[in-house]
Amino acid sequence: MQKTFKKIEKSRVVISELMLPSHSNFSGKIHGGYILSLMDQIAFACASKHSGEYCVTASVNTVNFLKPIEIGELVTMKASINYVGNTSMVVGIRVESENIRTGAIKHCNSSFFTMVAKDDTGKSVPVPGIVLENATQVRRFVKSIYRNQMTREGDKALNEKDFSASEYLEELKNYKVIIDESLS
Repeated sequence: MQKTFKKIEKSRVVISELMLPSHSNFSGKIHGGYILSLMDQIAFACASKHSGEYCVTASVNTVNFLKPIEIGELVTMKASINYVGNTSMVVGIRVESENIRTGAIKHCNSSFFTMVAKDDTGKSVPVPGIVLENATQVRRFVKSIYRNQMTREGDKALNEKDFSASEYLEELKNYKVIIDESLS
């Protein structure tokens, strides 16, 4: 099997969409679920463009909604491959919104989607490597390595702990909970 490598620029995807009232929640801001759906679509497009295969979302690493998006703003999402494994890719996504009357731009969200390339039978398949051409790309790749390690270590620690209710009853008294007497 011949190993191939692609420049990150070759699979970069940028989309823009005007936010409509139909995209809003009850408080008049753009619904977070709608933004997540767009992010999943651009992650799919970027990963599929890089791999040349159908891709599925394996995980989403930390989605922080930094600033609300208003009806009438133009949302732009930028996606690029930050990291590649054997069959997986980390797609970094930046979400910005622009007030089209004033030109003011705000950073609303950044997130990392892990996508896996699949063949027609649903089997995971190898993806091309990437060519790192500048310090920003190196930084993003290395940060992805560390983010993956921290996730694995955190999952392992949580799975190794018992979390039996009786062990934590005293500690839970410091939180905003009422513990039913039958648990004591």
